[in-house]
Amino acid sequence: MVNKPDPPPAADPPLASASPSPPTSFDASRSRQEVGPRSHQHSSLHHEPTTAPPSAIAPPDEEPRLDPSDGFDSAGVEEQVVPDSDSLADFDDFRDYDSALGDEDDLSSTQSIMSSIMRFREENGRTYNGYGNRTYVLPNDEPEMDRLDFQHHLLGLTFDHKLTVCPIGRVHRVLDVGTGTGIWAMDFAEEHPETTVIGIDVSPIQPSFVPPNCIFEIDDLEKPWNFTYKFDFIHSRMMTGSFQDWPRFVQQCYENLEPGGHIEMIDVSFPNRSDDHTLPPDSALQKWGNYMLEASINLGCPLNTAETYRGLLHDQGFVDIEEKVYKWPQNRWPADKKHKEIGLWTMENFTSNLSGLSVALFTRGLGWSTTDLEVFLVDVRREMKSMKIHSYWPIYVVYAQKPIN
Repeated sequence: MVNKPDPPPAADPPLASASPSPPTSFDASRSRQEVGPRSHQHSSLHHEPTTAPPSAIAPPDEEPRLDPSDGFDSAGVEEQVVPDSDSLADFDDFRDYDSALGDEDDLSSTQSIMSSIMRFREENGRTYNGYGNRTYVLPNDEPEMDRLDFQHHLLGLTFDHKLTVCPIGRVHRVLDVGTGTGIWAMDFAEEHPETTVIGIDVSPIQPSFVPPNCIFEIDDLEKPWNFTYKFDFIHSRMMTGSFQDWPRFVQQCYENLEPGGHIEMIDVSFPNRSDDHTLPPDSALQKWGNYMLEASINLGCPLNTAETYRGLLHDQGFVDIEEKVYKWPQNRWPADKKHKEIGLWTMENFTSNLSGLSVALFTRGLGWSTTDLEVFLVDVRREMKSMKIHSYWPIYVVYAQKPIN
């Protein structure tokens, strides 16, 4: 990982003011006007520009009980553009007249890096990251990008449209770990024009048009970090299953935070749960959750790491550690209006791309065929929508501070 120069200072006004509360009809494409290589590329191997987070919230001291009652009222990959040979030949002709542009070896190396980043891996009809030492278990194609943006909206509902739970105060540099489509980074940058937000991911699926104080970089954060600057806030959201060495990740976060800086980790934990025994052990939904966890453990990337975050932060030396556990109902079964709406979006988040969530884990980690998987998922989808099953997903929010001394 190459040493990274200081990011540019945040520009005065952002492109727009803070995003309003999400509309009833959610547009998942809002943050993806254009996807592809950015005009600004440098890196740990490769960089790209984009955006942001907000202020603190505290859930009620006591978790609301999910009260069952009420009835139920009522793909493809964006083509990534890589310069063709004719365009590169034209550029070579121009370069011959200006030796200041560097030698052929430098250009060839840059072309090779760009090509490897944009060359996604195809597997079982889905595409996955081409950069990094290993292929992650979630795809990076259009259906998955839509799901990530649904998930952003769902988290907004969960946290009352706040971008952070941690009371971070004023910050100057923010790192968004596994930025995905970049939607959180962009929102945070818009809310905090005084802050430089750096979003990092292994897949170049972020939009080109971003606030001026937001930068995207393509990198693998499981490798050693060599930033030449430190951050005031590190935001890690839904990264379970992404890292194999979580203690090392937490250590690198600690080392790259300013004294007094904060870290916030938000994650789901598998399998799903039920408090009233309406989720039988032999149900397809319960089996799916258990299979997902088993497969992830077999692949060395467990999907229940959120339950260990508090201990990891403590062992690393963080202080003022807080852990809050929220609930995502699987569908609209709760009577409470807020949890009913969260349940609606949870169902959409899982069922809209259930195959994409499952296929890599089941085929790589359990040895299933895609045919057997799709047959199994028919019953899983049906039970995910069943109001008779009062299932939910625990969402862990753990935040802490690096000591000021």
